[in-house]
Amino acid sequence: MSAAAIPSLRRDAQVIGLVGVAHGVSHFFHLILAPLFPWLKEAFSLSYAELGLLMTVFFIVSGVGQALAGFVVDRVGARAVLFSGIGLLGLSALLLSQAHSYVLLLAGSMLAGLGNSVFHPADFTLLNKRVSTQRLGHAFSVHGISGNLGWAAAPVFLTTIAALSTWRTALAAAACIPFATLAILFAYRDLLHTDEARTAVAAAGKSAAGGHALDFMRLPAVWMCFAFFFITAMALGGIQSFSSSSLRALYGMSLASATAGYTAYMLASAAGMVVGGFMASRTSRHERTIAMAFTGSGLVSLVIAAGIVPSLLAIVLMGVIGFGAGIAGPSRDLLIRAAAPKNATGRVYGVVYSGLDIGLAGAPVLFGALMDASHPSWVFICIGLFQSLAIFTAVSVGVNTARASGTRAAA
Repeated sequence: MSAAAIPSLRRDAQVIGLVGVAHGVSHFFHLILAPLFPWLKEAFSLSYAELGLLMTVFFIVSGVGQALAGFVVDRVGARAVLFSGIGLLGLSALLLSQAHSYVLLLAGSMLAGLGNSVFHPADFTLLNKRVSTQRLGHAFSVHGISGNLGWAAAPVFLTTIAALSTWRTALAAAACIPFATLAILFAYRDLLHTDEARTAVAAAGKSAAGGHALDFMRLPAVWMCFAFFFITAMALGGIQSFSSSSLRALYGMSLASATAGYTAYMLASAAGMVVGGFMASRTSRHERTIAMAFTGSGLVSLVIAAGIVPSLLAIVLMGVIGFGAGIAGPSRDLLIRAAAPKNATGRVYGVVYSGLDIGLAGAPVLFGALMDASHPSWVFICIGLFQSLAIFTAVSVGVNTARASGTRAAA
């Protein structure tokens, strides 16, 4: 390795690590309230519908805010927006820890959703601007894994502290996490500047017509990416919300065994992201990797839905579904990068990733209705169908992007 490459590798690793930590905090706050529902239900005499509304408002605010945050990222830079979002997460946990009414719980959940809204446009702008192109596949892999770790850490952290003390103490302790992260990021702020991006946007604005900021929304590939995220989020929301309940109904599993199935999904998904990072770095046709991964996952979902395998094997197959979804992750993010116009990275990722929040907000309603209607097999049938639809959108994005690249090259 040349002497010039060593600093570049070190800088890339530092940027990837810092952005990954921030993304882990974001996913931790996706579950800032859900693990504490037993305590909150008793403390405020809430119904399950009222508890579910706390999660719904989080993702609605996050989805709308995410689309808008992309414009702010492209205007003022990703670093300032990222810092603001992390600070809002800390404030939301403090507000929730002091809530004495359901209205304040809603306000805290909305504030957390607003803080969460900045992460994808800010994170991906930083990775695209500050990490070497040849390492982007691995960067997106680490980004996805860190999010999974945040999801895994939240229930353990919150329920352990709540059991040993109170739910208020758990939320107050959770507030320390984003504030500590913010201190670390501030110490390494020079690695996260995107001044050159702001300069490019400003220069483009001077020479373009008044509506230039929205030009990217005319691209069919952007909306196909949005559809891809919405569809895959519906599948993910079904797995997160009701896969355990469906497994218990289909296979007569214990709660511990059904939970092990979801754990297998999450762990295998993280492993798949590592493999997917290497695969994404070796090809430019990322839609093919996504199609392969989701074809396998979708077929396995249908096998589980059929209820024809032993219960132990069903748990293993949950891991197979997660592995396929993980492999698709880095290729998915690179596919969006290829479709995004220059100097519109934040806006594109903001709009596209808002589909993720909208899907996560809507999925519990659909899958909950299927379970209420005593159709547990349809949970996995729909998961498989959504993953199959995602293949169509990914291939469409890849073909359109390749065609556009060919047109530009010919010109």
